[in-house]
Amino acid sequence: MSAISQRQVQKMLQKLSPQQIQMIKLLELPTLQLEQRIKQEIEENPVLEEEESPEEEQEAKEVSVEEYFAEDDTPSYKYRVNNFSKDDEKRPIYLSEGATFQESLIQQLGFKHLNEHDETLAKYLIGSIDDDGYLRRDLRSIADDIAFSLGIETDEHELEKMLKVIHELEPAGVGARNLQECLLLQLQSQSDHTPAQQLATKILTDYFDEFTKKHYEKLISRLGVSEETFRDAIEEIVRLSPKPGNLYSGGRNEMQPYITPDFILDYHDGIFELSLNGANVPDLKVNRRYVEMIRNMVTKDGKPTSSSDRETIQFVKNKLDSAKWFISAIKQRHDTLMRTMQAILDYQREYFIEGDQSKLRPMILKDIADKTNLDVSTISRVVNSKYVQTQFGIIPLKQLFSEAMQTDSGEEVSSYEIKKILSECIDKEDKRKPLTDEVLMDILNEKGYHIARRTVAKYREMLGIPVARLRKQI
Repeated sequence: MSAISQRQVQKMLQKLSPQQIQMIKLLELPTLQLEQRIKQEIEENPVLEEEESPEEEQEAKEVSVEEYFAEDDTPSYKYRVNNFSKDDEKRPIYLSEGATFQESLIQQLGFKHLNEHDETLAKYLIGSIDDDGYLRRDLRSIADDIAFSLGIETDEHELEKMLKVIHELEPAGVGARNLQECLLLQLQSQSDHTPAQQLATKILTDYFDEFTKKHYEKLISRLGVSEETFRDAIEEIVRLSPKPGNLYSGGRNEMQPYITPDFILDYHDGIFELSLNGANVPDLKVNRRYVEMIRNMVTKDGKPTSSSDRETIQFVKNKLDSAKWFISAIKQRHDTLMRTMQAILDYQREYFIEGDQSKLRPMILKDIADKTNLDVSTISRVVNSKYVQTQFGIIPLKQLFSEAMQTDSGEEVSSYEIKKILSECIDKEDKRKPLTDEVLMDILNEKGYHIARRTVAKYREMLGIPVARLRKQI
């Protein structure tokens, strides 16, 4: 059966023309990648160029070149696409320069007054520290690498000595080989050493496994301390960073990724204004000079003046056809995206007014496909990797789709509503006795939402909430 299905899919793919495949790919592109794709097309096709002036060019005169070139009466503005909204504005992007995480550590190393040999070893160790601030390679392997790459003989004992020097650098905890060592280094770097910090150090040193598993009652009994004293120690540990490398903000580690929305949705006085984000996406037009060039290469009856001109005319014609198709494809992409987003807006109007996820109606791809008279696969390509900017933030279009679930009253609700109720229940729970998935299932069933325990677990994981045992607090 699967083999038959595979053959059917292959047959369908074979029916798609190269231009149809290109159209599908254009539809899938987010705004930033579309900009790159247009620039690539401009570089490859000299007939295609950016529209520098908003003024429309005059219509070109008809030129009859028989089977070699046939220019229609289509006005030139039909061969242009405008991706800019009226409020679009180009803003410069400023990049900050600075020292990297490793460079900052090496700069601090200069204040330790090490000899050349020790400094070389310490620098090599710093180069082996990952972005989280951990040294995850064993010292024996590092010693072998130093001997092979630098020709310097060393051993684990000597590297351990240099690693202790690195442990004194900022941020505290850098160069740790595991989480336990990382947290202990941060506690040791604190100058006050309060009773709570001393107890926290003892917990991390002697009872680390019990701490990670949150066996708090057992720890209180073994340590022989009050619940309040134990809570203070836990608060000291919680304040520590499990990834000290992430605390570094003095330079240019990696630029934080940002999202460029594909749609801009404004809401004022009960009215929505939807536009396609065309910032930095150039307007396109056909270069009419190539039309003039062909006009000069043909006689009055449209015949090439020479055999060499025949090939040139054919070449230019192909480029013109390609340019016209590309402009048309961009326009079609624009229309398809706007149709789809408008249908989503109409479907989820209540949500876009307030931004409350509980207002999201159950919606699947077929619902929008039916509204737009487009194929489900087309809607899927539009939704994939696309974002809309709203008054309450940038929203991925995928987030707007959810499965429907029926309550006891027969009302259909979105899975987002169930997730919200689930989150509220967990927020209000007694942290000493967190609610298990089974208890959460019973609560939802009592509210009229009949779902299985595994579904509760799935929604809880989607919300990024750990199991009850790991949510336990003192």
